[in-house]
Amino acid sequence: MKTIGIIGAMPSELVDIRKKLSGEQVKNIAGFDYYIDNVNGKTIVNVCSGIAKVNAAVCTQVLIDNFKCDAVINAGIAGGMNNEIKVCDMVISNEVLPHDLDQHFLVDYPPYNGIFKADEKLIDAAVKICENQGVKSFTGRIVSGDAFITDTVIKKGIVDKFSPFAVDMESAAVGQCAFLNKVPFVSVRCISDNADDDGAMSFDEFEKIAANRVAQVVLEMIEIL
Repeated sequence: MKTIGIIGAMPSELVDIRKKLSGEQVKNIAGFDYYIDNVNGKTIVNVCSGIAKVNAAVCTQVLIDNFKCDAVINAGIAGGMNNEIKVCDMVISNEVLPHDLDQHFLVDYPPYNGIFKADEKLIDAAVKICENQGVKSFTGRIVSGDAFITDTVIKKGIVDKFSPFAVDMESAAVGQCAFLNKVPFVSVRCISDNADDDGAMSFDEFEKIAANRVAQVVLEMIEIL
């Protein structure tokens, strides 16, 4: 892979990544700052998309169009949706989809697909690195919607319908954009909260720890891809 894109939604999700990838060059395109670095002969581009699916989709498309990425890694934090998954565990997507949109609209109309598969090579790299770093990881479905889930009743509804491992606000959009462009992608998320009634409190406490854990995994991923 000659060019790898890294997308984080919030500045806090990129703080530790940018300690190493501080941007030999920075290009502002469509309002997004793309930090460009050369790492062992590979071009690594990291960008903060902003929160939620529209921001993530626009940012991903601009990234692919302008930098011709061979792979896109969506890096960040997420809410845990499976009882076996604890705060600071890692969830690596095997597929992503929106939880706040009827699948009928994606399946019966363009793009005629409602579930977006992550790339096996990227999944395997993330899993291997988590093992090497002693980080507990789970590979499974991540769902996304335009709301921060901090309600146990709402969480139960999403779990009952989709059986996800994690919930966030961007992975499905990044995955759909990558699917349309035939670009391999994966979402690597560290759990910052359990998306329940205590979610906001947990998020505030563990956000930085979770973001740092993701950064260490992603930075090693770009070395081996």
